[in-house]
Amino acid sequence: MKAITKTVWILSLVSLFTDTASEMLYPVMPIYLKSIGFSIVLIGVLEGIAEAMAGLSKGYFGKLSDHTGKRMPFVQLGYTLSALSKPLMVLFVTPLWIFFARTLDRLGKGLRTGARDAILSGEATSATKGRVFGFHRSMDTLGAVAGPAIALIYLQLYPEDYKTLFLLAFLPGVLAIICSLLLKDKNTPPKTESKQVSFFSFLGYWKTSSASYRKLVVGLLLFALFNSSDVFLLLKAKQSGMSDTGVIGVYIFYNLVYAVAAFPLGIAADKIGLKKVFTGGLLLFAIVYFGMAYASDTKVLYGLFFLYGLYAAATEGVSKAWISNISKKENIATAIGSYSAFQSICAMAASTLAGLMWYGFGAPVTFIVTGTATLAVMLYLSAMPYSPKGLS
Repeated sequence: MKAITKTVWILSLVSLFTDTASEMLYPVMPIYLKSIGFSIVLIGVLEGIAEAMAGLSKGYFGKLSDHTGKRMPFVQLGYTLSALSKPLMVLFVTPLWIFFARTLDRLGKGLRTGARDAILSGEATSATKGRVFGFHRSMDTLGAVAGPAIALIYLQLYPEDYKTLFLLAFLPGVLAIICSLLLKDKNTPPKTESKQVSFFSFLGYWKTSSASYRKLVVGLLLFALFNSSDVFLLLKAKQSGMSDTGVIGVYIFYNLVYAVAAFPLGIAADKIGLKKVFTGGLLLFAIVYFGMAYASDTKVLYGLFFLYGLYAAATEGVSKAWISNISKKENIATAIGSYSAFQSICAMAASTLAGLMWYGFGAPVTFIVTGTATLAVMLYLSAMPYSPKGLS
């Protein structure tokens, strides 16, 4: 635990509280929106716009953070916007206001992501980045366990009282804001270039980045093109006979496995190599998707969600640790922000593709195609040379 500094602890607690607030609402968001008159199509448009805002803004604000040499203002304002968006969702129920509040939440995520990950990278050495990012992911994901559990208990006691739940979600958000104020910026000089940072200026980083960065990100984005929303896994569990409570239960179980395993797998990645742990995670992902194609027994589904939790623990934090290890220190927020921006766009495309395949050919074909594509990406990344100082 020596690698886990005070700053890493505070950032991890901020993420835990924020994710608790967000995940309290994740299972009930579609139900709430339908209760105030949103159609399925309008819900889809809302989520698409919100995720696009988060994705593109990650690249811009990551670039801006590197350009100004500042980290904490982006982190603090980002978490504040996400916290404020929760009560705003129930202040008014007009579609335009809901779009504003939901987009504010995603904009907050875009603001903080690159700067926060750059701080985490700066708190570690190339030999400890796996455990630092793994610890942060572990704490963050504990919020994804606590949030749905709180929502489940509350709705059991007060069925359909969604508005109060949104207001309650503001409380952990306030704790996140308070914790973020304990963070202080290190004296990082701004870049001397006078050129202004435009919204899409992060796209230019692709040309100036290292060859190892481009090769890695190509592989990660190919995977992202087939890594559709977890909603499809939950939908499969529902179709296999699980009740609504059972589906939320298996989602909590998956996040619990993820939270428990992320830190140990981060330590393992530092010891045996980030690439080995990441590609091992992709193998688990492929096994899960091949299994989901035909699984129907509840015990088998729980086993697959257990493996899915291990996959997430082996890849989410490790991928960012890998990127930060092959990027220059002064460009880390841009490097991670740019990747996160492209990943968000690919994730939207992946969910659309999965939905079309599911509709046209059925669930088994959707899962088999995804599993096969993942094995191809695993082979590509396995063949890629890895150097922690790969700044070619």
